Amino acid sequence: MTSLPSTIDVAIIGAGAAGLGAANALKDSGLSTIVLEARDRLGGRAHTIQAAPDVVFDVGCGWLHSADRNSFVGIARQLNFELNKDLPPWRERAYGEAFPQAARDDFTHALDQFYDRIEQAAQQGKDRPASLYLEPGNRWNPMIDAISSYVNGCELDQVSILDVDAYEDTDINWRVRRGYGALVAAYGAQVPVALNCEVRLIDHSGKRIRIETSRGVLEADKVIVTVPTNLIADDAIRFSPALPDKLDAARGLPLGLADKVTLALAEPEALPKEGNLRGATMRTEMGTYHIRPFGQPCIEGFFGGRFARQLENAGDGAIAAHSIDEIVSFLGNDFRRKLQPLSESRWAHDPFARGSYSHALPGHADKRAVLAAPVDGRLFFAGEATSPEFFSTAHGARDSGERAAKEVVGAAGSKT
Repeated sequence: MTSLPSTIDVAIIGAGAAGLGAANALKDSGLSTIVLEARDRLGGRAHTIQAAPDVVFDVGCGWLHSADRNSFVGIARQLNFELNKDLPPWRERAYGEAFPQAARDDFTHALDQFYDRIEQAAQQGKDRPASLYLEPGNRWNPMIDAISSYVNGCELDQVSILDVDAYEDTDINWRVRRGYGALVAAYGAQVPVALNCEVRLIDHSGKRIRIETSRGVLEADKVIVTVPTNLIADDAIRFSPALPDKLDAARGLPLGLADKVTLALAEPEALPKEGNLRGATMRTEMGTYHIRPFGQPCIEGFFGGRFARQLENAGDGAIAAHSIDEIVSFLGNDFRRKLQPLSESRWAHDPFARGSYSHALPGHADKRAVLAAPVDGRLFFAGEATSPEFFSTAHGARDSGERAAKEVVGAAGSKT
């Protein structure tokens, strides 16, 4: 365990993708750095576990979105992590009769038209809730809202159309065979990190910045804050003097909720590899299921928004229990004996995340730039919520950490 120094040039708060991006970028800068991480592991909201001897499970992020522009692709190659470039199961590879192809085509058309309307409206430059662009009376509206709960972690009434329009999705999505969380942790293996070190106060009133942690106090010339917005909004880390602009920005960029579950599947050969299973449901409270990811003997389920929160609040195991019931409703009763819960995420109940990834509330799309802005050339901010176009992704977080590191070096250079 890295011991806590009493003094350092740069302290980085949080060992998720953003903090590790900053630390890696500062390696050869000549500045002494340490990453302070409240958890007992690296990766933050990227976390891979061995859920069973033959099942690797990404409890957090699992897809390298916009893979042709994703900085973790090059990192994966450098670190010898095998990439999987199979098409994701979202639109293709439907399994079973729960959602017939003709209905899927109709739904996909409605979804594409909805996004076209948002794009057109965003060109006017006036921010509004995305829910206003649902076609009145369209039978697929509840399901379009469900898709938003996976993509944004919340329903459309909470989503800014300017934020949706700013996000750059190249529609190329790859995966890491050993797990995205494992890749992020490997990326951080060579940087100095103090684990189990919860930061409580950042006092920037004096000549040097004083940081109070659960493992003692240290002083730094500069600090890069990379924690999720909900921790800043909830005052889990206090700033003295207070930073009302940052608090306000964080509150306009709350973390939505997307949760995952993995279920062991007996007799897996009966189902296709990389299949997609969901019902043609007329309700937003639904899961979407990935059958046998990487050919593994399991089914992964995905839940978002208010429904995910409701399931989390119902207690440990509620997500798995609901998933099994829903899958059985699609595939028949004799399927129940083939499914066993392995693991599920509960990100809203994780004290150091308090959610999954950020979305801008309507009227708050400009808050990403406000959150990213340095304070007094001494406090710097990174994290997925500060990314202008790749927010809600691990590579957006990593790139923001690199950006903050460059700001630190620039500020240090101007002082000498």
